[in-house]
Amino acid sequence: MPRKAVCSAGGVARGRRVFDQLLERLLWPAGAVSDLVDQGGPFVFGIFLCGFVMWTLVIERFWYFSRVLPRQAQATMAAWKERDDHRSWCARQIRRAMISRLNNSMSANLVLLRVLVPLSPLLGLVGTVSGMLEVFDSMALRGSADARAMASGVSHAMICTLTGLAVSITGLYPVFYFQSRTRMETELLSDKLSY
Repeated sequence: MPRKAVCSAGGVARGRRVFDQLLERLLWPAGAVSDLVDQGGPFVFGIFLCGFVMWTLVIERFWYFSRVLPRQAQATMAAWKERDDHRSWCARQIRRAMISRLNNSMSANLVLLRVLVPLSPLLGLVGTVSGMLEVFDSMALRGSADARAMASGVSHAMICTLTGLAVSITGLYPVFYFQSRTRMETELLSDKLSY
């Protein structure tokens, strides 16, 4: 005979409370971003958009270097080894074209990544200037330097600066890593494609 589940009103309320706390913890990052956008102004949204595009490109490059590049390098080496002629001028130009083709695919999106890293602090600087303009406007309207009126503009300015710097700093290492990895892989490939 199956047992009946006994549920008390206290048990349901406690389960609902636990569920609400779990949901709040899962959605906390979205709430924090929303609070920063509310407090920092529209430039913070642009900075987060730059960060999102930047990290999408970083993930794509990691995927390329770990999954796609080994297959492309093997296919290039196999095509080079199938050739009978390795010493003529024509063969050297074909070798150069093979290396260049792989180098181009390794450095794809690196220019955009190198633009997005300094763009974030620049957007933060624009937000900082707009926040300071709010401070000066409040001072002009009141005719005096009221600390409460100035606080929101200074807060707006500092949040933009902080967000821009934080997003930019997270992108510095991946840009350096992918540039050096592209150089290293190109040199390794040119060594493997011997004459």
